[in-house]
Amino acid sequence: MTAPEPSAPRHTADLTDPHVVASGKVSEALEWVERARGRLYDFHQLIGHADLLLDEAVAALEACGRVAEADVLRTEIVGRNVVEGRWTFQLVEEFNDLYYDPFVDVERRVRDALVGGRRHVLEAATKEQRRSSGVAGHERGPQKAG
Repeated sequence: MTAPEPSAPRHTADLTDPHVVASGKVSEALEWVERARGRLYDFHQLIGHADLLLDEAVAALEACGRVAEADVLRTEIVGRNVVEGRWTFQLVEEFNDLYYDPFVDVERRVRDALVGGRRHVLEAATKEQRRSSGVAGHERGPQKAG
């Protein structure tokens, strides 16, 4: 299926409001999962950065003669699993494989079945209702250069 033209209405007579609302709810849920996924990647990168900073902390402790404390950090914290048997990259991979990728697939299938694959149908209808037709900055979509 080809994407509709940016200026074409997405909510057409062949789409019933219940279909639009139901599809929109599934898509909205996926958007929240996208936000959560971003936080998971933030967590992954923050922990990784902290782990690398510990190398500097170990070196600083050794430089000031605190070898015992450096050894404790090196052996007990540096490279430690964040949950049982896993580093953060493994959490990200498992999340993507077990939850995120299937959710993306199902959301697309629901959208295909309910609204012909169109994205953001409810939002497009809301935009159409709220925009001031003919007023600059309220165009339906990007204007084609001509």
